[in-house]
Amino acid sequence: MPIVVQKYGGSSVADAEKLGKVARRVKEKRDAGYQVVVVVSAMGDTTDDLLALAKGVSADPPRRELDMLLTCGERISMALLSMALQEQGVPAISFTGSQSGIITNDAHAQARIVEVRPYRIQDELANGKVVIVAGYQGVSYKKEVTTLGRGGSDTTAVALAAALEAEACEIYSDVDGVFSADPRVVPDARKLESLSYDEMQELASAGAKVLNAQAVEWAKARGITILARTAHGQGTGTVVQELAVPTDSRVKGVTADAEMAVLVANASVPLQELLEFLDARAVRGRTLAHDGLPGAPGRTFLAIPLADVHGPEALQRELTTRFGTAVEWRDGWGTVTCVGVGLNADWVPLRKALSAAEGLSARVHAVSTSPLQVTLLVDKAHLKPLTARLHRELLGS
Repeated sequence: MPIVVQKYGGSSVADAEKLGKVARRVKEKRDAGYQVVVVVSAMGDTTDDLLALAKGVSADPPRRELDMLLTCGERISMALLSMALQEQGVPAISFTGSQSGIITNDAHAQARIVEVRPYRIQDELANGKVVIVAGYQGVSYKKEVTTLGRGGSDTTAVALAAALEAEACEIYSDVDGVFSADPRVVPDARKLESLSYDEMQELASAGAKVLNAQAVEWAKARGITILARTAHGQGTGTVVQELAVPTDSRVKGVTADAEMAVLVANASVPLQELLEFLDARAVRGRTLAHDGLPGAPGRTFLAIPLADVHGPEALQRELTTRFGTAVEWRDGWGTVTCVGVGLNADWVPLRKALSAAEGLSARVHAVSTSPLQVTLLVDKAHLKPLTARLHRELLGS
């Protein structure tokens, strides 16, 4: 029988009633003739609650111990969903990331999957069971429990789909797929029927919440088609796959990211030294702009996603100790990003973006472009109005 991997986010398994609904959906898939593997996130706000507990004990929790703590959330979800399925007469078994064969490197808090050995999953599928897997976690080659960073359950699902040669990888959330903007910010945002891997990865990296960027990277490398759809109905969702023919629209979506800090370093700080400092603390960057031309004042802008920086106050103190006032920490800035294939074939999208910012009196602190995206760094107060304005200017609504 064909295998399907389904992933349900935290809001979809937030309480007993929702767990029952998910169990019924899984049962329907199994009754339709599929072998089903289900990846689950922690229930509701469990991960945030566990983080708050850790912060109550330590301002900068040790990453190993944090991984031990945070992986409890997904273990609760997996066990409860297995119980819910068995209550409905469906044989099921739950596995942690390590029991599922998710092997990672040893980078605590943001590990990367290096191998999947799904032997126990395959055995239980052969025994007719639905297998429930705790997302977001694995085990390193040193036998240490690791986590994959925020949104890592998506990566778990895609990696398992690849290892099991699944027919489909379905990612379920509160919304029916990927939209051209956050519908809460742009009410008339359009649902996108399809996206290329590259477009989806850019949107995810720039703040779109529907899919995890690392999961899309994994899917692209292994040719796994992702279907992002709602857990609350029968919508058509969004298909993410390799697209041979570009679509008509150069701009596919506009997204904003407020969950970041921006480091501004002056010319006295060698860029390599700053990057070595961040690498030593496993702090990744998203957007980098560096002016090192001779005779110029010279400044570096480095945007840091805060989702996996579990001790930002401690990091600020270390930056000050190491670099003094030469590196500033700015937490009042965010980014608005436009994404699409061939977006920068000419300067029209960037000109429109700058004009939109000017029309809102939004100061643009820095600009970043690539063949797939235009990003403006602005004050966080301007993120939502600039997103709405850009969507109207570039997508006609």
